[in-house]
Amino acid sequence: MTWISPAPPPADGPMIDGPMTGEERPILEGYLARQRATLLRVCAGLTGEQLAARPVPPSTLSLLGLVRHLAKVERIWLRQRVAGQDVPPLHGGPGDDTDFHRVDPSRAEQEVQALREEWRLADEAVAAVPFTHEIDFRGEMMSLRMVYVHLIGEYSRHNGHADLLRQVLDGVTGR
Repeated sequence: MTWISPAPPPADGPMIDGPMTGEERPILEGYLARQRATLLRVCAGLTGEQLAARPVPPSTLSLLGLVRHLAKVERIWLRQRVAGQDVPPLHGGPGDDTDFHRVDPSRAEQEVQALREEWRLADEAVAAVPFTHEIDFRGEMMSLRMVYVHLIGEYSRHNGHADLLRQVLDGVTGR
């Protein structure tokens, strides 16, 4: 049986952004959750081979590469940089493009699961960290609040790439 990438819940309903008013943390957490779910919705219904395809030459982007990249990004920003966890780098760590280039269709199910697990672990790692907590990033101070804004931007950018890749693969749009 061929594995097919599942849709995130709710598979048959509209996605929720989270609160539209109130405290900023639930708003930003909700919007990040929406961006995360958007990536999985774009991937939903595709096989490992389709996720690993690079359908827009000369670009080497694939949906599976984006899944791997965003798992790496979550680990770097939330678990390693903000929470200070001593966890090994994922897909080569910062600056390494292994996440995009070493895609294996036979590992697609494991990679999607790894992304979902990284989300869970990242959320747990920063749950008690105040939004005002600062890290030194390349000689500049950066708050956890700004890390969330950065991650939302990272997902938004790559979700645009994902939309284009999906449309070229099978014509599906509007995920």
